[in-house]
Amino acid sequence: MANEPDGAGPAGSPAPESGAYEEAMFAAWLDDPESVPPDWRDHFRRATRPGVDRAAAPRWTAAPESPVGGGCLAALGDGILCGKHMRVLGLIDAYRQRGHLGATLDPLGIDVSHRWGVPTLAEFDLSESDMKTRFVPGSFAPGQALTLDEIVERLGRIYCGSIGIEYTHIQDPEPREWLRREMESPGPSSSLTVEDEEKALRSLIAAETLEQFLHRKFPGTKRFSLEGSESLIPALGGLIEWAVAAGVRHLVLGMAHRGRLNVLSNVLRKPYTQIFAEFEDVPHPELSHGSGDVKYHLGFDTRVTLAGQEVVLSLTPNPSHLEAVDGVVEGRARALQDQAGPEGVAAVLPVVIHGDAAFAGQGVVAETLNMADLEGYTTGGTIHLVVNNQIGFTTTRADARSSLYATDVARMVAVPIFHVNGHDVHAVLKVVRLAVGFRSRFRRDCVIDLVGYRKYGHNETDEPSFTQPAMYRRIQAHPGVRRIFTGVLVESGRVTRASVDEWEAAAKACLDGSLAQGRAQRERRADHVGRGRSGLAPAGEQQSEEPTTAVDRATLRQIARGLVTVPERFHPHPKMRRLLDERARMGMGEAPLDWAMAEAMAFGTLVAQGIPVRLSGQDSRRGTFSQRHAVLTDVQTQERWTPLACLREGQAPFFVFDSSLSEASVLGFEYGYSLESRGLILWEAQFGDFANGAQVIIDHFIVSGQTKWGRPSGLVLLVPHGYEGQGPEHSSARVERYLAACAEENLRVVNATTPAQYFHLLRRQALGNQARPLPLIVFTPKSLLRHKGAVSDVGDLEAGRFLEVIPEPAPADPEAISRVLLCSGKIYYDLVKERGERTDVAIARLEELYPFPRKRLDEILGQYRPATSVCWVQEEPRNMGPWPFVHAALEERPGRPIAVTYVGRPAAASPATGSAARHKEEQQRIVEEALSRDTRRQRPGAESTNG
Repeated sequence: MANEPDGAGPAGSPAPESGAYEEAMFAAWLDDPESVPPDWRDHFRRATRPGVDRAAAPRWTAAPESPVGGGCLAALGDGILCGKHMRVLGLIDAYRQRGHLGATLDPLGIDVSHRWGVPTLAEFDLSESDMKTRFVPGSFAPGQALTLDEIVERLGRIYCGSIGIEYTHIQDPEPREWLRREMESPGPSSSLTVEDEEKALRSLIAAETLEQFLHRKFPGTKRFSLEGSESLIPALGGLIEWAVAAGVRHLVLGMAHRGRLNVLSNVLRKPYTQIFAEFEDVPHPELSHGSGDVKYHLGFDTRVTLAGQEVVLSLTPNPSHLEAVDGVVEGRARALQDQAGPEGVAAVLPVVIHGDAAFAGQGVVAETLNMADLEGYTTGGTIHLVVNNQIGFTTTRADARSSLYATDVARMVAVPIFHVNGHDVHAVLKVVRLAVGFRSRFRRDCVIDLVGYRKYGHNETDEPSFTQPAMYRRIQAHPGVRRIFTGVLVESGRVTRASVDEWEAAAKACLDGSLAQGRAQRERRADHVGRGRSGLAPAGEQQSEEPTTAVDRATLRQIARGLVTVPERFHPHPKMRRLLDERARMGMGEAPLDWAMAEAMAFGTLVAQGIPVRLSGQDSRRGTFSQRHAVLTDVQTQERWTPLACLREGQAPFFVFDSSLSEASVLGFEYGYSLESRGLILWEAQFGDFANGAQVIIDHFIVSGQTKWGRPSGLVLLVPHGYEGQGPEHSSARVERYLAACAEENLRVVNATTPAQYFHLLRRQALGNQARPLPLIVFTPKSLLRHKGAVSDVGDLEAGRFLEVIPEPAPADPEAISRVLLCSGKIYYDLVKERGERTDVAIARLEELYPFPRKRLDEILGQYRPATSVCWVQEEPRNMGPWPFVHAALEERPGRPIAVTYVGRPAAASPATGSAARHKEEQQRIVEEALSRDTRRQRPGAESTNG
């Protein structure tokens, strides 16, 4: 700014008499530097830069005659800004940005490594000589003139006490300003009443007494104690109370094992008798048909009444895989919100309790945070509570993360992060109330970093002093949060020692009585309180009758018309126009149905019947292979049109979403959604092999959630599968992994080969047994999406049902059949093409691999003479695909086992070759061998190989 006179504002700016214009511009610059003109930005940067060269910078000085140092930016002659005043405002802003670095967060007083970033006077060319000078601190204390020492003291108390808040990274000025005001000028409602303090102390007493009781009565038993972070219990109590006051009627919680038993008993009110029975391993009558799980993984649903309102509290079951439950909680909450309608976001609140090492280390945390504001996955704000033990198993912070805080990953989504000393209960409850208010007002996530410690090792059998001797010497000498808070309240006269003694005695008596009662009765109450889908039919009592999946012609035509109708002024892509015309012909029976049209017809008939449909996955709106086109885009306006959502008045909702590029969190979300929904919920992998990015969700929730926790799910996984020469990661959906996990009727695993089969399959899944739905794994096609032979007639949707096995029409002369080929999936079409006109080979397709259709297969094979050879043919390597499972199933056949030979690729480490030419050669060799070689009858269990 070469034309700027020394000490003045930018050239051309107004020269106000009082300096109010400069103050307004400076305040705006502090909030958002980009909000002021470039000249002003440069001006303020030079004025507040630490170590600024005063010879080169504007010559600012305080007005000596003013009793307030710079007062209202008092001018010297020609309106010169007071530089010292400006630097004080810079100091205030620095505390807002970095004050958390000076906060007293660690109850043990160990971690002070961050103190280097605390703002100092020298950083802003201020000194002790300025401490008694008065300044107007602007928005920090509106209308007040404070001495610098008063300003610094107040800043330290707000930003460097037991609370350290990170909020200035939030780009949106409205929530940022709200947080600033709440921290600097809290209203009277933010103060705790005596009743609030008593509740908090009593919950601390209950938490500590329970842990000590379990330690004494069940020594050496793992419980993953909460001791050292007991303030989590009053924090959750306050959170629930204030959330209910804000309109929440259902809280969906998720957490790992540390402190879970304490949360179950002292927050969700799970009976002590039931918890003690779990410690004594008393058999649970409601889990007699399943394996159950350890006590610190179990979920619990309950209803409580607070302030006259009935509130549902749901703790989601979780395996030992830390943070795996995050997406599940979000999905459950979103399903409940969708069912509640427009008020759902206000009524349903997800709360996730994390550990510090897991929050920083587990990638699914970032994946789940990333979904917070996505259309298909937002829940209107989640409250995250990080129980920060300052250690992970035996791993210290220095080895566990590169970031300063365990919560730094949350900065990616611009949410407030409250760091709080977990042994200052007043501070804990203050940030909890702030978090609830923030979520209620802005519908965004917030994070509470509750800093405490872990009294024992990772579990109660560990010796932590092997690896952290200094930390555990301090822990052994620490009085604990309950004793500290009791001292604060008793010394202040807020409670009496007699009351505290009475509460402690009552807590101990309750535990002793519950243990005696439980041992006498040997009874255990159910884990669930009869809400929604928690009443389960045992595994052997599933609905025996197949639902009707056929649809009448009139309805099919109506749905087909709706699928191809767009608004009058909508401009689809020219190729989409042709696609819609072709689909119209399919719906009228003038052209055969392809896979995508059959899927759309299944979805359409379901929503028309009042059954919601939700599909999500990477690129699912269009479809990975450009086949679905469930959402059309106007080429002129970019507006979207979803025909399935607009078929008729009163239909059920249809949702389809493109997900983030994530598998674990998104599949977890859809699994959680399916727990609370009676609709058809589908997750689609971009390619089948990509589902292995969500293997924890598949193994520990989808496959075993029913038998471990009694939680049924009807989730559908669409995993593209088929060998077309696209390489190792784009061929196999790892069929063998799903089949290896099949037992106790826990899944349905299907490789359908016709559009009509897919249509009936989806409708069967949605209309089938709702008392005990099963997850469905569908190996969906790629090349078959446009295969001339893989089509169906619209009449196939009017009649019939899903067929577990598709045989060929009965031969005119069964004696002429010398060989039966069994297969599954796409290779059927390759075999049919190669067979040509030959009549001595029959081919049968296994459409449903599990539950294994043994009875139907016996019926089909019984048509042929005993000497007929049976051969299993597959594209996959011998150690993969269906063969290992099918071979065992046939060998275990009651009575006479079926001797079956194998034709397919030899065993391999990689699922497929990366060479398209080699793939073609291998594929041709498989079909030729299956049809041309002498596949002789072998003794049971013997196999041939493909060389």
